[in-house]
Amino acid sequence: MLLEGKKHQDERGIITFNNDFDASKIRRIYTIENHSTEFIRGWQGHKIEQRWFACIKGDFEISVIQVDDFTKPSKDLTIQKYLLTDETLTYLHIPAGCITAIQSKKESSKLLVLADYELGEINDEYRFALNYFNKIYKR
Repeated sequence: MLLEGKKHQDERGIITFNNDFDASKIRRIYTIENHSTEFIRGWQGHKIEQRWFACIKGDFEISVIQVDDFTKPSKDLTIQKYLLTDETLTYLHIPAGCITAIQSKKESSKLLVLADYELGEINDEYRFALNYFNKIYKR
């Protein structure tokens, strides 16, 4: 799921980049800034839409669940956790069929989100309470 970015620094400054990322599928771009590091935005996701996340300021912990049934998902699904930082332009690919919970780990963190559908193009948003799933983590 991770497309590792890189960083170059010289006397002119710093460039973070990801030359392996294929942006040809992207139809929409937006950013997320949580109001505090205590807040967790989730669980939310899509059955059809794909998303890509990259941290452009600070740090974010992204928890991901592959959903087995969007009508009534199993409560014991595995949660995968990823930490994105602004050190490199690493993208986390969230494939169709997944939901996420997003928490900023530093104040004023900003997350770049890329999606393969335009806003309102399809009816494909699913939300579940934060405490719906049991906490089964894959390390």
